[in-house]
Amino acid sequence: MSISIYEMSVPVFIRGLRVLSTLIDKAEAYAEANQLAPAILLDARLAPDMMSLTGQVQRASDTSKLSGQRLSGVAAPRFEDNETTFNELQQRIAKTVAYLETLDPASFADAESRVIQLNFGEFKPNFTGVSYLLTFAIPNFFFHVTTAHDILRHNGLPIGKRDFLGPFN
Repeated sequence: MSISIYEMSVPVFIRGLRVLSTLIDKAEAYAEANQLAPAILLDARLAPDMMSLTGQVQRASDTSKLSGQRLSGVAAPRFEDNETTFNELQQRIAKTVAYLETLDPASFADAESRVIQLNFGEFKPNFTGVSYLLTFAIPNFFFHVTTAHDILRHNGLPIGKRDFLGPFN
């Protein structure tokens, strides 16, 4: 049995984004129940040189949608990184999922051998589609989802591994 690049990417990203959405719901409820200003959680970070919760959600969104674009050739929407509320983060997640849901598996034909070059300043690696997905995109996406979870846990939310893993069918 073989598995396609589409199957290894789009459903995985959508599931992770839905988990992230649930975590944001729990963060909002926790802030309300504990009379915390939302900014306390939205601006929280694990270390001074790491992104805030908001930044982690933005990067998870970007990683998933830009992976979809790079692997399918279908242009992804651009977002301004100007979210300042839980609701705005939820809207961003929803827009990212909506884009991913538009991707046709057929647009991923030959994606495994497509050449993908990233350009992050000094970091300019070249990948085949499959190596990009498995060694960069998926690990990077889950780094940001995990870090968002850990920021919330560190700030008192009663969440754990089951919240991170999400529901199973």
